[in-house]
Amino acid sequence: MRLLTACLAGTAAMLAATVSFAQEIRDANLTPYAVKDYAIEKSLTGKPGDPAKGRQIATTSGQGNCVICHKMPIPEVAFRIGNVGPDLTEVGGRLTAAEIRMRIVNPKLLNEETIMPAYYRVTGLNRVDKKAQGKPMLSAEQVEDLVAYLSTLK
Repeated sequence: MRLLTACLAGTAAMLAATVSFAQEIRDANLTPYAVKDYAIEKSLTGKPGDPAKGRQIATTSGQGNCVICHKMPIPEVAFRIGNVGPDLTEVGGRLTAAEIRMRIVNPKLLNEETIMPAYYRVTGLNRVDKKAQGKPMLSAEQVEDLVAYLSTLK
């Protein structure tokens, strides 16, 4: 019984440490942001994004192109829908905008082994084409547009 109690106490301590995760991120010339409890509460632009623009980013190659890896409720691109990442059909009902934002900005903060790229990061990356070095995959405004769109999926 004591072993079980000790194990439960250790697990509770690990969970408490995970929940209290917080750090300020500064990456080159990008807008700094704070990550707390695996979420970025504040908009990178200080204003909400445009869901219609976010939907376009989700389907556009060379931008977000979310559909290449994720199932999404976008019938006109059903031929490109992927199944590598989680289903995003109801992501806005499962995650807050702040949690979605963190997963777009830098999902490796949540899971170092993820194959999902960090869309708003320029340092610490591997094998970046010379033309793309020093530039995030998405601008702060595009991140917010994508957050706005994904938040509507409920």
